[in-house]
Amino acid sequence: MRKADDREITQAMTGGIVFKGAKLKAAPKEDKVRTKAKKKTYVTGQHGSGAAKKKAEIRTRRANRHKNK
Repeated sequence: MRKADDREITQAMTGGIVFKGAKLKAAPKEDKVRTKAKKKTYVTGQHGSGAAKKKAEIRTRRANRHKNK
């Protein structure tokens, strides 16, 4: 650890010590992330998963539910 000399100690006692805060970071860019669940092949169930196919079938039935009227 570094030893402070007498001049530094007296200057700190008379002038005080200023603790500067960290610089503020710029706001991160709000780029939207496309997860697998949002991609077309996963939404339509074309990637081979049985669960995704079933989910896609449920989504299409829900979308078409009020089109018959």
